[in-house]
Amino acid sequence: MTSRAAAFRAFNRMWTARIGVLDAHLHDTPYSLTEARVIFELAQRPSTEVSTLRAQLELDAGYLSRILTRFKRDGLVTVESSDADGRRQIAKLSKSGHRAYQTLDSRSQKEVEALLATLSDADQQRLLGALRDIDRALNKPAPGIVVLRAPRPGDLGWIVERHGALYAREYGWNDEFEALVARIVGEFVAKRDPKREAAWIAEVEGERVGCIMCVKKNESTAQLRLLLVEPTARGLGIGRKLVDECIQFARDQRFKKMVLWTNDVLTSARRIYEAAGFTLIDSGKHRSFGHDLVEQTWQMSLTSHSAQ
Repeated sequence: MTSRAAAFRAFNRMWTARIGVLDAHLHDTPYSLTEARVIFELAQRPSTEVSTLRAQLELDAGYLSRILTRFKRDGLVTVESSDADGRRQIAKLSKSGHRAYQTLDSRSQKEVEALLATLSDADQQRLLGALRDIDRALNKPAPGIVVLRAPRPGDLGWIVERHGALYAREYGWNDEFEALVARIVGEFVAKRDPKREAAWIAEVEGERVGCIMCVKKNESTAQLRLLLVEPTARGLGIGRKLVDECIQFARDQRFKKMVLWTNDVLTSARRIYEAAGFTLIDSGKHRSFGHDLVEQTWQMSLTSHSAQ
């Protein structure tokens, strides 16, 4: 953990120096980073209660008071007592304050655009994807807002892309695995029995974070396929929620049992399968996706609820 913290701190030092937030004056203006943040927050609405501004920015009351005093002296803000409650102070940007905000905003935009311009389009996409991952990891949503829905246009391509990218990153699997997932998805589209086969996308606050499929292996057997949960959404119970939905659907369609194929390196998924009531019925060594692996076949009965 110490080495991870050191790596995180090293990135922070590099990035804050790169974008100039350590400079005494941000974006060649008279304002420090904290002062610029105050201006930015005040620009987001016609007026802001000072206590609300302090809470949003997590600033010491005395520090914020000194900043607002300077801004009043420079004609950037007005601070007046609330008409509803004289004890409450209301801050507003003046016309000069809005001009200061526009200068800060436009210069920040230009500096970021200049930074992105040094990267290829592919590198820009990777950078933005990594930023989204960081945001989701550090602002993990509550599990109560997980939504499972049927795939919409673009979702099946996403399933293939995410499987290929994540398994390459986490296990070093080559493009044979992505090709396998593409074949599974293609067969699902071409041969799907809409009454007895289904797929689900898991969403958190509108972002796709997981998927699963239930397909017909034969008239009495359903097969669970393509369970995936994004790393930033793990720990929220989404994998179990997807598996439970898949099992219940198979029961509702009168399948007698459900099977799944996996590999022993996928330990997190295996724990979910065991908790749901699957038992290991077969395993064997094989060479796939550029690695020596141990494949596993798991099965559960759907004719009673005792397995769960």
